[in-house]
Amino acid sequence: MSSGGASPSDWLLEVNNLACGYNGATVVNNIHFALGHGDIGCLLGPSGCGKSTILRALAGFLPLTAGEVRLQSRAISLPGRTVAPEQRKIGMVFQDYALFPHLTVAGNISFGLRHSSRAQRQRKVAELLDLVHLKDLAQSYPHELSGGQQQRVALARALAPEPTLILLDEPFSNLDADLRRRLSLDVREILKSLGISALLVTHDQQEAFAMCDQIAVLRAGSIQQWDEPYNLYHEPVNRFVAGFIGQGGFIPGKALGPDAIESELGIIRGNRAYKWPAGTQVDVLIRPDDIVFDAESSLKPKVVEKTFAGTSTLYRFKLSNDTEFEALFRSHLDFQLGETVPVRVEADHLIAFERG
Repeated sequence: MSSGGASPSDWLLEVNNLACGYNGATVVNNIHFALGHGDIGCLLGPSGCGKSTILRALAGFLPLTAGEVRLQSRAISLPGRTVAPEQRKIGMVFQDYALFPHLTVAGNISFGLRHSSRAQRQRKVAELLDLVHLKDLAQSYPHELSGGQQQRVALARALAPEPTLILLDEPFSNLDADLRRRLSLDVREILKSLGISALLVTHDQQEAFAMCDQIAVLRAGSIQQWDEPYNLYHEPVNRFVAGFIGQGGFIPGKALGPDAIESELGIIRGNRAYKWPAGTQVDVLIRPDDIVFDAESSLKPKVVEKTFAGTSTLYRFKLSNDTEFEALFRSHLDFQLGETVPVRVEADHLIAFERG
C-alpha cells in the first residue's frame, strides 16, 4: 500500500505487514504504507476501524505481533523488540490537548527541553510561540485559553524537542467546525514550513483532504487504499472506498462495453476501461458534481429533498424506485420539492463495480 517507485532511502517512515491488538485479539493486520520526508499522511476511517491502534503502535505504546516499523531506516518496532517511546524522536498531539494545568504556556512548551540550557530553552520557546502565534500568551495558563489556543500549545510542545515525526490523534475533534478547518490548515502550514513529517488520525474527510498528502482509508483493521486525496475520490480501488470518500450513491446499470454503461440516466461514459463483458450488471457511482443542469435535456428527475448551503444547494432526485441520486447546483437555481428538473450526466471519471 506504499507509494510506488521510490527507494527505501526516500521514506522517513515504513510500516511493513504490521499486526497488533489487545489481550490476544488482533485489531489491525497486514498494514503496509510508507511516508516520505516532509509529507503529511493520514489514517482515515470510521470509528473502530483501528486508526488509533496503529498510531499507538507507531508511538511505541503497543507491541507488534507481526511485521515491523522503521523510522529513518531504523527498526523501532518488531515482535518482541520495541524501542521505548521516549527514545523514538516521535512527538504526539492528543485529542484532549493533555497540557499541564499548573504550568504556563511557556512552561508547557519547554517541558520536553529539561536537558537543554536555560538560554536554549528560552530561545526555543520564543521561536515556537512565534510560530504558533501565541507569543502574547506565554505567561497564561491552559484554563485561560480557548480550545484552539490550547491545541496550538500542544503542537508547540510536541515540536519543541525537534522530533523526526509528529503523530496527531484526532487533534481537532473537540473544536467547532469552522475553527477545525482553519486550525488544520494552520497546522499544515507550520509542519510544512519546518519540513516535519506527520501522521494524522481522523474520521473527518474534509480535515484529511485539507491537511494531508497521502491518506490511508481503513476498514475493519486493514488498509483499503493508501493514495493521494485526488485518487481516492476519483479512482477508488473498491466499493467501500468509493462509498466512504466524498458524497454520492450508486445507481444500477448494464455494461455496454469496457467504458460505457447504460442506466436510467442514459449512457454513461468515462475515462476508465473495465474488463467485464457486455451485459454485466453493475452499480455506477454518481457524485453530486457529476450532474449538471441542462434546460435542453429530456432527462427530468423529480426533486425529493433539498439542502440549502448558501452558495449552493444539494438536491436529491428520483427517477424510479431504483434510481435516486444527488446533485449540487449553485443556489440561484432554486427548485422546489416535487418539481421535475432537466439534467444530464457529466462524469469525467467512470466509477462502477460489478453488482454482487
